[in-house]
Amino acid sequence: MNPTLRARHGLRHTLQRALAVWVLLAGCLLGGPALAHKASDSYLSLRLQGSELSGQWDIALRDIEIALGLDADGDGEIRWGELRARHEALAAWALSALTLERGGGRCTVEVRGHAVDQHTDGAYAVLQLGGNCPGSEGPLTVDYRLLFDLDTLHRGLLKLELDGTAIASVLSPDAARPSFAAQAPSAAASFGSFLLQGVWHIWIGLDHILFLVALLLPAVFLRQEGRWIGVPRFGQALRDVVAVVTAFTAAHSITLSLAALEWVTLPSRWVESAIAASVVVAAANNLRPLIGGRRWMVAFGFGLIHGFGFASVLADLGLPAATLAWSLAGFNIGVELGQLAIVAVFLPLAFLLRYTGLYRQIIFTGGSWAALILAAVWFVERAFDLSWFG
Repeated sequence: MNPTLRARHGLRHTLQRALAVWVLLAGCLLGGPALAHKASDSYLSLRLQGSELSGQWDIALRDIEIALGLDADGDGEIRWGELRARHEALAAWALSALTLERGGGRCTVEVRGHAVDQHTDGAYAVLQLGGNCPGSEGPLTVDYRLLFDLDTLHRGLLKLELDGTAIASVLSPDAARPSFAAQAPSAAASFGSFLLQGVWHIWIGLDHILFLVALLLPAVFLRQEGRWIGVPRFGQALRDVVAVVTAFTAAHSITLSLAALEWVTLPSRWVESAIAASVVVAAANNLRPLIGGRRWMVAFGFGLIHGFGFASVLADLGLPAATLAWSLAGFNIGVELGQLAIVAVFLPLAFLLRYTGLYRQIIFTGGSWAALILAAVWFVERAFDLSWFG
């Protein structure tokens, strides 16, 4: 090839690689903040004894701001006066998204009071509920539609006491109209429901995924004489991945259980900040290796922190003792299955591409830089309670 043409060809590919890295980084920075924190949930607690209904509904102020608008003066802060001015609109909006049926007809539900409470991820409006159902016997059907038109990732965490029977469930676009009988759910039902939620929880948790992927990126490399070289055999990469995934699984299983059982609790800001820091450490180690082949130790150490993050949905739901063990087991196994699905897709592709510039320069180096910068932004936001992206 002509030297001039070769130079132009090399320059074009260099620019293409650089552009791809910056597209990846921009996509993470623009899309990341929406998934950097705990997914959107509301907490619906209902008590139905015969035909008498009571309960409360906790809805995140940030979600209400998106749906209705609360920040009247536009200063980025939602004050009690601003929320109080929207009480009537808030009650109408919420009740339009919830229908309860028992005894052959629709229950009357009304908001009888307002308050504000703090959850692990911020302030929530509390709607105090009351009402009556046409009949005092039979199953209760819950038709839940809150925020699904705005956020398909939203979940309603239901805690129900039906004629003395404690029931917990997760309401989603695919399970928005369940019926509940006044009998304890079977172990299999509790296990299966929360297994699916465990898979879902890790798939929408960008910070958890980034930490895992940052640890897996070097699995198809060996470090020799200050440079990364591709492993000659798939088995070598697989052994490294097994060590990392096993350590991460063991660690977060321990703290997930401790937190869900409420034996150990940590402040949410500490946990979320440490999770962001874990991504920074894992990504930085790819760019300037200091840990060497001991990434499993990083996976285990920070996995203990990630377990507290995984536990937030279970802790906030307050599972009844009768189903706690099965729900916890299902959720934990679901997290592992979701994690293994990510590994099953990532590792073969990484092994096939390990000698290419696409993997070395864009996926490995560019991806590590993108993860590091994004996680650093998350850390500052979480540690200092800032929001740079609105």
